[in-house]
Amino acid sequence: MGAHTEGDVTLADLGVFPDAVEFVVDERALILEKTWEHVVLSATSLAIAIAVALPVGAWLGHLHRGSFVAVNVANLGRALPSLAVIAIGFVFLGVGFRSVALALVVLAVPPILTNAYVAVDEVEPDAVDAARGMGMSRWQVVRRIELPLALPLVFAGIRTAAVFVVATATIAAVAGGGGLGDIIVNQASYGLEGVVGAAICVSLLALAADVALGLVQRLLTPAGLRAGARALEPDVTTGVTRR
Repeated sequence: MGAHTEGDVTLADLGVFPDAVEFVVDERALILEKTWEHVVLSATSLAIAIAVALPVGAWLGHLHRGSFVAVNVANLGRALPSLAVIAIGFVFLGVGFRSVALALVVLAVPPILTNAYVAVDEVEPDAVDAARGMGMSRWQVVRRIELPLALPLVFAGIRTAAVFVVATATIAAVAGGGGLGDIIVNQASYGLEGVVGAAICVSLLALAADVALGLVQRLLTPAGLRAGARALEPDVTTGVTRR
């Protein structure tokens, strides 16, 4: 009897998924509105994180110094709870979009910074020496030699950060930041099917972000490096991808 009851509960739980799909279809206007808010918040936060972390990580890697900074910033970023960062943001930025964006930037910086540092730091010294022997300046070496060779590993960090940001942006609901989290945290209004439907949309968004960035990576990666780039997969547990 107990086994039968457990089976009934399992079947009932599985029945939520068709209801969730039906919710997404029936409430498509709401889903599209909240998905757009989610995309804007995630894209803005990721863009800011890239603008901050990529130049710093690439320059430290070029100098072959600062591993202590890169590693410890990464560890600090992972250790800080996103909700705590939002609470701190309330003090300076108020409630809403900017506070949540700050928390997501803090979350996204570590994998981008660490991968950019490791990628540039591990560029073959012979390639760099050859470029310097041809009379290239330090900036030309970074832009024309090190960054193109480091691109697959750099993008692995960006893709990891993108998945983190899209998945975590649901916390925007607790700070008035909008997004699909508004539905997920409001089961009283939208029911369990609404919560599951919004969660499915978040999962699909994270997958779409990873695939889209993978296509951009392929377009930007030099043809000779594309075979090696396939072996570089983002590590969402550590945020670092190594050769």
